[in-house]
Amino acid sequence: MENKPQASEHKDRLGVIDVIAHDANTDHVVLVMEESNELDDSNDRLLALQERFNAYVSFLLDGEMAEAHPELVGKPTRIEMRCAHMPDTRALELLGLIHDQLAFQEIKMEVIIWNDEVRMSNAEGMTEPA
Repeated sequence: MENKPQASEHKDRLGVIDVIAHDANTDHVVLVMEESNELDDSNDRLLALQERFNAYVSFLLDGEMAEAHPELVGKPTRIEMRCAHMPDTRALELLGLIHDQLAFQEIKMEVIIWNDEVRMSNAEGMTEPA
């Protein structure tokens, strides 16, 4: 039996940026969103995912990143969502809409699926700012 987190557990992570890094290969600022739980089609789960992306975008656009990491100001940005499981159809549709909206802000977005054999906790070429 799989242990699914309660909605309150997801809300606890809404304002959390999991990783802020600089990809030296592309010179991008990369915000990483780790998603170890299954992205099912429940409305609460999809809303929490949307709110989490909103928090990441707010961090980038409202000056919080510039304040915390002035050395990264002006660099192109990318949000990587790293999932342990393939998102279901509704979650993929939402991620597509988020991708398109982020493009208007010149923010790239990638979804990376990993499993126990191929876990990407720190991609090659990426360094966390001091």
